[in-house]
Amino acid sequence: MGYDVMVLVGLQRFVHHRQREDIRATLLQEYGVTASTTQVSALQGRFVTYLLRLHVARRAAIRHAFVQDGDYPLHIDATGEDGGGKLLIAYAGWRRWVLGAWKIPTEHAAAILPCLRQTVACFGPPVAIARDLGPAMIRATRDLVGELDRDIPVLAGQQHFLADVRNDLLKPAYGKLRELSRRFMVRPGLRRLARDLGRKLGEDIDQARAGLATWMDQHDGGHALPEGDAGLAAVRAMTQWVLDYPAGSNNLRLPFARPYLDLFDRRTEVRCAVDAFLRNPPGDRRVHWAPLRLREPLDSDVCDVPVSQATRTLRRRASLFDELRDALRLLPRLVGRNQPVLAKPVRDELRDIRKPVSQLVEQLRQRRPQRGPAQDTRQAIDLVLRHIDKHGSGLWRQTVDLPDDIDGGVRLVNRTNSVPETFNGEIRRGQRRRSGRKKLTQDMEQLPTGASLAFNLGDPDYVGPATALANRPTEG
Repeated sequence: MGYDVMVLVGLQRFVHHRQREDIRATLLQEYGVTASTTQVSALQGRFVTYLLRLHVARRAAIRHAFVQDGDYPLHIDATGEDGGGKLLIAYAGWRRWVLGAWKIPTEHAAAILPCLRQTVACFGPPVAIARDLGPAMIRATRDLVGELDRDIPVLAGQQHFLADVRNDLLKPAYGKLRELSRRFMVRPGLRRLARDLGRKLGEDIDQARAGLATWMDQHDGGHALPEGDAGLAAVRAMTQWVLDYPAGSNNLRLPFARPYLDLFDRRTEVRCAVDAFLRNPPGDRRVHWAPLRLREPLDSDVCDVPVSQATRTLRRRASLFDELRDALRLLPRLVGRNQPVLAKPVRDELRDIRKPVSQLVEQLRQRRPQRGPAQDTRQAIDLVLRHIDKHGSGLWRQTVDLPDDIDGGVRLVNRTNSVPETFNGEIRRGQRRRSGRKKLTQDMEQLPTGASLAFNLGDPDYVGPATALANRPTEG
C-alpha cells in the first residue's frame, strides 16, 4: 500500500471516525484499491505512529509558532471510562493544539509528572498551567513548577472551584428538598389535574382560552374566578405555570439555578391565589371543584417542617454561593476567547479579580457568628473560607504580559479548564459515533495515544506553517 493510501485510511479513521468496512468501501469505490480489514487496521496503526514521530520531529517549528504568540498556556486533563485506564492530554490553550497524549493506569502524580516533563522538554516551559482540582494534578503541576524554578502561574479552573464549593455548600440541602418533593408526589398530582381539566374542556378549549384572556384583561380588583369553561381554563393555567418551573431558571441546574426551590416558590404563590379565590367561591360547581382539587398537591408538603427547614437553609447558602460567584465572574462578555490583546480597562479589571475575592473573605469573617444558634451559617461561611484558602492562589493571574518583540500587550488564559475537557468530549463522541456503543471502556483502551494528534490536522496553521518551518535549525 502506498503512503497516500495510509494517509487516507488514517484520516478516515481518526478524523472522520469511520468504521473499517466503510473505509474499505471508499477505497474500492473511489480509488479502485482493494484492502482487507486487517490491512486497514495495519495502515491506521502505521498512520498514528508516523504522525506521532512527525509531531515530535517538527517540535522546533511548533515552538517557533508559540514564540510568535508570546508562548503558550498548558492545559492538562485526563479522561477515561470506569474500569479502564486514563488518557492524559496536554493541550496548548491559545493555539488549541494537542501537544501530547499518554495512557496512564490511574490519575496519580507519579504517572502524570513524567508526561509533563516530556511536554516541557519538547516545547519549552509554558507561561501558565491550567488544571482541575484533583489532588494528583495539583501535586504534579506543583512539582513541575518547582523543578523548572520559574514563576509559572498554576491556575485552577474556576468552574471546577465553583462546582467543588457547590457540592459541599448546596448539595445536601438541595438534595433534601428534591427528595421531599418526590416523596410527596407533588408533580404527578399537578400533572393529573392538568390532564383532567384538559379532558373536561375538550373541543371547547379554544373558546375557554378566549374567555380566560378576557377575564385576565379585566381590572376590577376582585379575586373571583370566571364562570364556566373560562374558570376551568384559569385553574389549568395556574397548574401548568407551576409545572413550568424550569423556565424560571432558563432550564439551568444547580448551582446556577435551583429548580426545586423555584418549584416550591411557585407552589407557594399559587397556593395564596387559590386561598383568595376560595374566599369568594364561584357559583359554578364545576369551577368551584377545580381550585379545591388544585389545593391538594400544593398543600402536600408546604407546611411540612423538614421542607421549610430545607428551603430556609438552601436560600441562606445559595445567597452565600451567589456572592462568591459574583466576586469571581468579572470577565466582561465582550472579550472573546480568541481575542489576542486586551484593552487596558479590561486588563485592569482582570488583574483586580483578587480584590473582590479578598473583600468577600473579609466580609465573611466579620459576618461569621461566633456563637449562638446560627450554627449552619457558621458552617457555611467556614466552608467557603476553607475552599478559598485551599485553592485561592489558582483563581487569579489569568493575564499574561506579551514580550515587546511581538508588540507587547496582554493575553488571557482561559479561566476554566474547558479547553481540554471539550477536546476529551470530542474524542468520546467520535468513538461513540464510530462504534455506536454507550460504554466506551474497550474503545478508549484500544485507542492509540497518537490518535489525539489527528485533531490538529484540521487546523491549517498546524499543517501549513509548522511544515514550512521544518527546515529551521534545531538544537541537539
